[in-house]
Amino acid sequence: MVMTKEMMKIIEENRAYFATATTDGVPNVVPIGNIKPLDNKTVLVADNYMIKTHANLKANPKVAFVMHDAAKYPYQFKGTVKIHKSGDYYDQVIKWIKETAPLAPKPKAAIVINIEEVFSVKVGDAGKKLV
Repeated sequence: MVMTKEMMKIIEENRAYFATATTDGVPNVVPIGNIKPLDNKTVLVADNYMIKTHANLKANPKVAFVMHDAAKYPYQFKGTVKIHKSGDYYDQVIKWIKETAPLAPKPKAAIVINIEEVFSVKVGDAGKKLV
């Protein structure tokens, strides 16, 4: 197990800030609204609007994210991404967005994150590896 039930609930109920980088290290951070855990080691993100983020992930599949209110939910999640433009994960994203945001554009892809590490971002405890 990588993520606890508490961590999974926090991800499902909140927005996140998603950090990527180009292959030469240029960082990019974007807010993500459509994010949810699939199980205790996998997170699904709907790619509705990503441009730089999508390009970064194709070239460099590493990602880190924190929740919108990191002071309240002090976790940093890190992992490796796979992009799905068809198949089961993509179908799940299409259905999910139709149900939760019917006016949103059709997602371009399903971003599946394999969570590999979780760190604390809590003041006084920042950088401590939790998983």
